[in-house]
Amino acid sequence: MIDPQPSGAPPGEPSVASPAVPVPYVPAYGTASLADLPGSLLASLGLPVGNTLALEPAPRVCLFLVDGLGAELLAAHPDAAPFLSAHLRGTLTAGFPSSTPTSLATLGTGAPPGEHGMVGIQMAVPGEGRLFNCLRWTAPGLSIDPDVWQPAPTVYERMAAAGVEPVYVAPASFDGTGLTRAVYRGMRYRAAESPGERVEAVRQALRETTFVTVYYGEVDRVGHFSGWGGGEWLEQLAVADRMAERIAEALPPGAVLYVTADHGMINAADKVDVDRRADLREGVLMLGGEARARHVYTSPGAASAVLETWREALRGRAWVVTREEAVSAGWFGRRVRHEWLGRVGDVVAVPYGDCVIVASAREPVESSMIGYHGSLTPAEQNVPLVEIRR
Repeated sequence: MIDPQPSGAPPGEPSVASPAVPVPYVPAYGTASLADLPGSLLASLGLPVGNTLALEPAPRVCLFLVDGLGAELLAAHPDAAPFLSAHLRGTLTAGFPSSTPTSLATLGTGAPPGEHGMVGIQMAVPGEGRLFNCLRWTAPGLSIDPDVWQPAPTVYERMAAAGVEPVYVAPASFDGTGLTRAVYRGMRYRAAESPGERVEAVRQALRETTFVTVYYGEVDRVGHFSGWGGGEWLEQLAVADRMAERIAEALPPGAVLYVTADHGMINAADKVDVDRRADLREGVLMLGGEARARHVYTSPGAASAVLETWREALRGRAWVVTREEAVSAGWFGRRVRHEWLGRVGDVVAVPYGDCVIVASAREPVESSMIGYHGSLTPAEQNVPLVEIRR
């Protein structure tokens, strides 16, 4: 598998990259991205779909999703995860933004963000003047129907139609949420809490069916609040490594385990606080997205002025482009469906380096974190693809 390469300078920035203006690491949709994994997994189980990643046939497949386990993070600490490090097949790109809801939808549909429409953690509900948080599945006013917000058929529904009963192993608190419904429709949910309970649930499920997904989120959680690379983070990386090893040991003959992640992470040292910057609030109706991938929704007629202000304020710290420029640059995939365009900000601001764009009054918890993701950098985009066969 060829590691993805960045393509093209951002619109509105110099075409030649420099230390001050790095080139966006655009996801390798169609060749080596998370969007290419689901179809290849279906093909490995014998379903008549394309196999972009050329995965070998297998009678049973387990996909272990380790939230926040970027390829560069794993490569920096192989001693903490010797099992995963020893079985690395290659590297995939997450997609943009490199955030959990977006990547879960990508893995759930086999489509890039521009097709499934989950283009950020906080998105505008087009024409309604309100923000929708798809991670918490909350919005002011009327509730959001998951089947309407993300209407694309899931790969799990396709599996079920082909006679495969996919199983999803994760904490009970995620069962029945809007996000789970949007991205995991067609799965049979099996609740399990501790790492040991999840390993056992996978072992039992693989006796009953041919496809199992298991999720572990502590690597990401600890990274957010303690930073990646520290002692507590390394402990959680070791837990994920041991989980993978135990799942591999429990595989039935001929089965295969794949391990990947939804994104990587950076530790922030440079915080731009919109709630303390009147210039960055001028002409802005709503601030969406997340700290490393902001959707900026502007007042009527204010988009050009907001773009100019944000570009100047974030020069050398972020790529700041229009909606049209982000779409044409392929950040969300080959296209963004017309009905999803209003979910993308009039201005899109994507920090690089160790910069984040926070909003301390509106998002106090998120603004206090250390580890972040969402941007178009290799540290956030590159995720491992680990393969173990019995």
